[in-house]
Amino acid sequence: MIVEVIATSVEDAKRAELGGADRLELITGILEGGLTPSWGLIEAVVKAVSIPVNVMVRPHAQSFCYTQDECYVMREDVRVIREIGAAGIVIGMLTDDRKLDVRGLEMLLSEADGLDVTFHRAFDEANDQLAAARILLRYPQVRHILTSGGQKNAIEGAECIANLVQLTEHTQLSILAGSGLTLQNAKGLAEKTGVSEIHVGTGVREEGQALRYVDAGKVRTLKNSFLG
Repeated sequence: MIVEVIATSVEDAKRAELGGADRLELITGILEGGLTPSWGLIEAVVKAVSIPVNVMVRPHAQSFCYTQDECYVMREDVRVIREIGAAGIVIGMLTDDRKLDVRGLEMLLSEADGLDVTFHRAFDEANDQLAAARILLRYPQVRHILTSGGQKNAIEGAECIANLVQLTEHTQLSILAGSGLTLQNAKGLAEKTGVSEIHVGTGVREEGQALRYVDAGKVRTLKNSFLG
């Protein structure tokens, strides 16, 4: 099982790696669902750990719809993230009618050569998750869909997640289940849906609080739970 852990600082990143995390999603603004971190933080985290660092590219938390100017900003962020040496980017954009913004996606992918690309939970606000996944299958650069199955958490969206796993079997796309996963429910969700990757945040933080540091012991317990 691939375990991706949200990191908001160098300390988070080090603790997640110590606990056995396989990959990081580096963000700022955790209470806003994740925003683009500073270039200085990206560089510091990339230097501090040896596991892959995928960086959120999201300029605001108003919605997942972006103006042309905002897309230009995000494209520049992608360029810098690539040059800093991060492993990947986490992106997502929709049109006003809740369809994938293909034009915006292609603009960002034009700077993403060599990067591991995740389409984030903007996917869950699309009006049709299976149709959205079929569109993403057209883009070899997109390797993961982070999703709660269109519901407020992955447990409630398990049926949709299972359908997405079936749809993307034997393709470049991997379904990354996230939202609401804890030490207690992650293994059951994986068994029910067939996902091979999970994404955790508050569930592996001190006292289960979003604004506390990652707890390396919780990450280790989560990883070990899939070994039995």
